[in-house]
Amino acid sequence: MAATELSNEGGPPPGELHDATAVELLALYARKALSPVEVAEAVLTRIDALNPRLNCFVAVDAERTLQNARASESRWHQGTPCGALDGVPVSVKDLLLTAGWPTRKGSLTVSADGPWEEDAPSVARLREHGAVLLGKTSTPEYGHKGTTSSILCGVTRNPWNPDLTPGGSSGGAGAAVAGGMGPLALGTDGGGSVRIPSSFTGLFGHKPSFGRVPAWPLSLFGTVANVGPMARTVTDGALLYEVITRPDHRDFHALPPDDTDYRAAALAGAQGLRVGYTPDFGMLHAIGEQGIDPAVAAVTRDAAAALRRAGADVREISLEWPRDPARIFRLIWIMGAARLADDLGADDYELLDPNLQSFCEAGKKCGLTEYYEAQGGREVLWTWLSEQFRTGPFDVLLGPTMPVLPFKADRNFPDGWESNPLAWVPFTPIFNLTRHPAASVNAGFSGGLPVGVQLVGPWYHDHLVFQAAGALERELGLVTRRPPL
Repeated sequence: MAATELSNEGGPPPGELHDATAVELLALYARKALSPVEVAEAVLTRIDALNPRLNCFVAVDAERTLQNARASESRWHQGTPCGALDGVPVSVKDLLLTAGWPTRKGSLTVSADGPWEEDAPSVARLREHGAVLLGKTSTPEYGHKGTTSSILCGVTRNPWNPDLTPGGSSGGAGAAVAGGMGPLALGTDGGGSVRIPSSFTGLFGHKPSFGRVPAWPLSLFGTVANVGPMARTVTDGALLYEVITRPDHRDFHALPPDDTDYRAAALAGAQGLRVGYTPDFGMLHAIGEQGIDPAVAAVTRDAAAALRRAGADVREISLEWPRDPARIFRLIWIMGAARLADDLGADDYELLDPNLQSFCEAGKKCGLTEYYEAQGGREVLWTWLSEQFRTGPFDVLLGPTMPVLPFKADRNFPDGWESNPLAWVPFTPIFNLTRHPAASVNAGFSGGLPVGVQLVGPWYHDHLVFQAAGALERELGLVTRRPPL
């Protein structure tokens, strides 16, 4: 059936199709009230209009996208959708292998020449479930920093204010979803790279319990890295999450199959949920004199109050880590960068972003002593935090995602943080180290800019994070706000 033969009755007006959620699209497809082709055309038009300004897509293949949308339209017309995302547009971060498209990782050291014949596990799951792939989204080189700019692709900008950064390293994914260029995106998170841009662009983004989402090949930064969903709503994020958690034989670290209904968890409400509110996750020592932006602190307090209104038992707590997460994470990060330096020839090394080169040089100075210190420290942190969840008065932790608001798009860190360029990201890397599930959900605005809060759950209990995030989202009622584009 051609797109023109499908009625849009009961759905969003054609000019606003790019704003529809994945859940809304699937309901309209099922009623034959909307065609995946119409949606793909609307989103591609949106990309054409906004990507020159925001620079969030590094590759778009409109012909292939429309071909896949037409195939989905045919399946829906016959009443035989092939999966949970059939016809839903999804973008893929350019760190994840995608058959038929180059995966250049934001780097001049990776040639666009093929063959590009393999999908990463999460991308393979998207295809199996009928998702309509839009293209590849921008990343800093090898995903090494918390903003999104690269020598290869330039600067990615925030839809809420294009002068500012969307964060990183999944900044292209965040800017795309927030800007209406597809309702769903695959991001990666090695130290906050899903949660940072979700906070800065007003999205829901989830870093799984390590191993829950199969990943291959392993990231440059090893077992701190994860693949996670990014979406405008928690239920959309849950829909994507259920698809990408399905097993893949290539992941050495993969957890057993998971049949949790994450959409049901997102809708379960906060009644009976115990929440530990921590204003700073015990990391003020790492932040230093810059402190937490007062607007962030206020939004986080208000989020705690909102969850209390929603029925949760919310108590303020303090965290005192037995090891310094900031030091341990820095060691792992720079030693991962040093691995890259070892793999590159001298000519390619000179092509790297100077910021990444500085990490490489620092990592080269580390040896086995530092390596074992970092790995042993991770174990201590995991054991300690798991014990807090087991014995403490909380099922979920709530605190700020970031200590700062979005800053200038061409900067690697905010003004005033030059002395320690990793210190402005103090809260998210902890849970990459400990492997606990953590998400960012939009909880308010300051000066027209979104402010996210971070929710953290026990290992293997990602559903509790979705439950808290969904309850908070509904209590605050912010999901209808869109960037002024």
